Amino acid sequence: MDKLGFKKNQKKVLVTGAQGMLGQDLCNILEKEGFLVIKTNRSNLDITDFKVVEKFLNEKKPDFVTHCAAYTNVDKAESDYDTAYMINVVGTENVAKVCSKLDIIIVYISTDYVFDGAKSSPYIPEDKTNPLNKYGLTKLQGEEVVKQYCKKYYIVRTSWLYGYYGNNFVDTILSIVKKPEIKLVEDQIGCPTWTVDLSNGILNIFNKPYGIYHICGTGQASWYEFACEIFMQTGLKVNVRPCSSNEFPRPAKRPKYSVMDNGGAYRSWKEALRNYLMLTKRI
Repeated sequence: MDKLGFKKNQKKVLVTGAQGMLGQDLCNILEKEGFLVIKTNRSNLDITDFKVVEKFLNEKKPDFVTHCAAYTNVDKAESDYDTAYMINVVGTENVAKVCSKLDIIIVYISTDYVFDGAKSSPYIPEDKTNPLNKYGLTKLQGEEVVKQYCKKYYIVRTSWLYGYYGNNFVDTILSIVKKPEIKLVEDQIGCPTWTVDLSNGILNIFNKPYGIYHICGTGQASWYEFACEIFMQTGLKVNVRPCSSNEFPRPAKRPKYSVMDNGGAYRSWKEALRNYLMLTKRI
C-alpha cells in the first residue's frame, strides 16, 4: 500500500453525480468490488468549469470517470434549455476533453429519450437517434461530444430508472394507493430499470470493447402495466385505469415506444422489481 493506504494497482473510478439515485448505488457497488471510488458532486466538482475539471482530474488521476451528473428534469428542460445544455452538453464536453487529454476511460450515462419512438421493435445501439424533447436532445449532444473527443469511451443508454436513493415511479405509486382511482398512461412503453442492475451493468462493461451499450431491464411495459405489476407483487388492491398521453399533457413530448435491446444480458424487469420491493420491505 502507498502512504494514503491505497492498494497497489487498485483501480480508481471517479463518479460524477455521486449523490444521485444512480450515483449512490454505483459507488456502493464499485467499493464492494474493490475499486477506489472518488465521489464528486456540485460542491466539490463544477463540471461546467473547464479549469476546475482539468485541475481536479489532474490531481486525482482516475482510471475511469463514470459521468452520472446530469440535468434530468425532462419537462423543465423545455423552458430551461440553457441550464440543461450547460450541464448535459458543456459539462460533458469539459469532462470528455480532460479524459481524452489524460487518457482516462469515460463512461457516459445516456437515455432512451435519444430515440423518437417510431420503431415497433426494440432499439439497438446502432439505430438512428431523433430525440423528441430538449432533455433528450442535450443527452444526445452529450453522446456526440464524448465520441468527438474520446477514443476510450462507453456510452450507456438506460431507461425508466428507479432506486432506493431518489424519487422514482415505484415509490410514488405506492404513496398514492389510498386514492379512489389511479389513471396511468398505457401508450408509452419502455424498460423499467433498477439502479442496482444498471450499476452492475456498468461494472461489467469495463472489460468490454469501447462503444455504445444499452443497459436496462429485459422486457417491456407501459406505465400502466408497470404500476399493475407493482400492485400485484405487493398484494395491494388498487383501482388503476389505463389512459392515453393526451389525457395528461406535459411540456415535454415522450416517445411512445422506447424499448431498448440489451442483448439479453440483463434480467427481467419484473424480477428486479421484486428484489427492490423485498429490499425496501414492501413484500
